[in-house]
Amino acid sequence: MATVLTLVAGTLTAVRIAGSEDGPWVQAVALVPWAIPACAAALGLLLLAIALPGRRHVRSLSFWAAAVVGVLALHLVWWGPMLVDDAPEADGSGLSVMTVNLFQGEGDSVQAFAAARAHDVDVLVLEEVTVGDVVRMDLDGLADTYPYSIGTARPDGLTDGTVVFSRIPLGPATRVPTIMQSWLVDVGTGDDAVTLLAVHPAAPVDPPTWRREHALIRAVVADRHPDLVVGDFNATLDHLPMRRLLALGYADATEQSGGGWQPTWPSNGLGPASWLPPFAQIDHVLVASSLAARHTQAVEITGTDHRGLVAYLTHTS
Repeated sequence: MATVLTLVAGTLTAVRIAGSEDGPWVQAVALVPWAIPACAAALGLLLLAIALPGRRHVRSLSFWAAAVVGVLALHLVWWGPMLVDDAPEADGSGLSVMTVNLFQGEGDSVQAFAAARAHDVDVLVLEEVTVGDVVRMDLDGLADTYPYSIGTARPDGLTDGTVVFSRIPLGPATRVPTIMQSWLVDVGTGDDAVTLLAVHPAAPVDPPTWRREHALIRAVVADRHPDLVVGDFNATLDHLPMRRLLALGYADATEQSGGGWQPTWPSNGLGPASWLPPFAQIDHVLVASSLAARHTQAVEITGTDHRGLVAYLTHTS
């Protein structure tokens, strides 16, 4: 068993270091954080084997255990920032955002809307939102809570609907030509105005399209410098496109606030197997230096394969 666990951890480490962007390795990168429990379990088994009286090959087992410790240490360096609040000092006004993928209209949009109200969300970004979703939320008072919106809801069963709903006035929006809608829009006016990029790039089931759409998003970010990039990225922080995006001067809100492990996919048994719990953080709120993340929280929404994500932010100046 220690052999299997070590091979799993070693493979995940290799794909992370290699920055794999093609074939099945793209999906494997989403599992990289699971190398930590794999290493811990392998190390425990090896130490137990070393401690057994009369055990042979103690020296080789010790070298093996030392190698596992090295791999574990590397992953803790990668993942450790999730546990440390390193948000910059900020005493400006607050802003709260929430993103939810509604799974082509199968998710409970009324529940998502209720969660946004319960969490006092200022800006609600919905992916895979349908016309039926909007009708149901409207019956529950959507327009009263969020009188401003941009984007287009799509017919039930389609995945390319993305809409930004806001309590705060929105400026003219620019469509970013990902297959599933992405939008660039100004939120608010004056000193507290921010530019938001709501994104939904293609899933990595088609790696070339996935890479191309992440490159497009990265180009828009480099050119327009939005304060917020929010949505279903179909990528974890271990994926190379996300690391390249963060390198442009952005921080993941969950990581910056020390929010720890908050996987958002798959939910409600709608992943590769019905028994799988959420294991990948692919929904994100990214912040530029103009904002600091104070807290994030994953939110359960019935009927969708994603958990929602709420982020509480503060202006830094």
